[in-house]
Order: sequence, then C-alpha cells, then structure tokens
Amino acid sequence: MPSGLFALLDDISALVKASAASLDDVPAQVAKTTGKVSGIVIDDTAVTPKYVVGLDPSRELAIIYQIAKKSLINKLLLLSPAALLLGYFAPWAITPILMVGGAYLCFEGYEKVHSLFSHHENHTGREQIKEITPEELEKERVGSAVRTDIILSAEIMAIAYSQVTGQAIVNQIVVMLAVAVFITVAVYGFVGLIVKADDIGLHLAGGKYPPATQSVGRGIVRFMPHFLRWLGYVGTAAMLWVGAEIIAHGIPLTTRLLHDIEQGLSSMPVVAWFAKALACGVGGLLVGFIIEKVVVLVRKIFT
Repeated sequence: MPSGLFALLDDISALVKASAASLDDVPAQVAKTTGKVSGIVIDDTAVTPKYVVGLDPSRELAIIYQIAKKSLINKLLLLSPAALLLGYFAPWAITPILMVGGAYLCFEGYEKVHSLFSHHENHTGREQIKEITPEELEKERVGSAVRTDIILSAEIMAIAYSQVTGQAIVNQIVVMLAVAVFITVAVYGFVGLIVKADDIGLHLAGGKYPPATQSVGRGIVRFMPHFLRWLGYVGTAAMLWVGAEIIAHGIPLTTRLLHDIEQGLSSMPVVAWFAKALACGVGGLLVGFIIEKVVVLVRKIFT
C-alpha cells in the first residue's frame, strides 16, 4: 500500500513538473504567435482610430476602452473556447474558417482600395440627412468597430490555436488566453496613444514649456494627420496581404508557390519578404475583386 501511494505521488510529481516545463515555454509561444499575426494586428491598429474621428475628444479614450473591453471579452469567452472546441471535435474546419475570414479581409481591403481610386459622384441634392444624437453616434461607432474587430480577433485566435495544436490542453488554454490579453492591451493601448497624440502635442506646444519642447509639440500636431492617413494605407495593405496569405496557406498549390518564392530569394531575406508580401497583396486584390463582383451579382438577383 505505501509503495502504491509513493508511486502515485511520483506520477503526480512528474505530471506537475511536465506541466511547469511546458508553461515555461508560454512567453516564447506568445511571442511566436504575435509574430504570426503581426499583419492582422497592424490592420486592427490602423482601422480602429477612424471610429473616434469626429466625436467629442473628451470621449475618445472612453470609446476606445469600450471597444477594447468588448474585444477582450469576445476573445476570452467566445473565440478562444470556439477555437479549442473546433480543434478537439472538428479540426478539419479550422482551415476553411480561416480561409473564409481571409476572403472577408481581401474583400474589405479591395473595397478600400476601390474607394481611393473611384471618383464617382452620386449626389442628387435631395439626400435626406438622418438626425442622430452624439450618444447614438457613439453607440453606432462602437458597434461597427466591434463587428470589424471580431473578424480580426477570430483570425488571431485561430492562428494562435494553430501554433499550439498537439500540446497539452492546459498549455493551449494558457497560451491562447495570454495572446488574447497581450494583443488586446497592445493594440488598444497604442490606438489610445495615437488618438490622443495631437492633444499631447498641443499640451507640449503650450507657453509653459521651453522653446524646444514647444517645437516638438507643434511638430506632433502637424505630423499626426499625415501619420493617420498613411496608417490607413498600411492597414489596407496589411488586410490584403494577410487575407491572401491565409487563403494561400489553405491551398497546396499556392502554399508551394509562396515557399518557392522564399526559397528562391533566401539569400536576400528582405527582398524575399517583400516579394512574398507583394504577391499576397496582388492576390488579395484579385480575390477581393472577384468577391465584390459576386456580391453585386447576388444583390441584383435578389433585389
């Protein structure tokens, strides 16, 4: 009996040590996953600031907090459990779901590019302007931001799960929760900094600071509109690149083509990365174009 008890204790001790060793790898796994989803993170960061443009500046951080809170809740209570359940009961479904999300990103990216280059004017002069209170506008903006975020967050959590498949369930849960918290805090913390940067610049440009500090403050104020515009371009490019790459990795032929590009330019890593990103960006535009035509056709059929 005592020997059986000791054997059980030895087994428990070995299990605890194995779990601890596995959990020691969590920071490295989180860092690896963050690198894998960097394009989506850039897109999320670039898209969000537009939802507070034109609203009361005193409400900007509160609005970002609302979006961040709902994003974190969705990741922790909806998307992470969904990814784990799918991974256990229907692992075959993860890649198609990722590809559908990638197609959505391509469609959104194409729509943005199309809007940049299209100059069609459809003003009739009789448009009815809907009156809306600031509170209603804020609620509408938050809802729109959360809907966009949940697509990007679903991609993030699915990719996070793909990095821990085959590991112990405890490790999977810890890594995914850590990724959810880290990325949400990083994205919306940076978004808050971006949104309030002009206020910071105005504060620094005040007369109570030395001339050099005031000059920096004025520089920030002048720089931020240009930065936000270019951030939007980067977000659109990232959306096309990430969406197409997700789709490509679900198709053996395109997976092999991307691998060939990397291998062919392996002696020039920067060029290889740029060539792969460019190929994915062009592919994303093509996928978005096709989806847009299908959507238009479906609308004509059912209207």
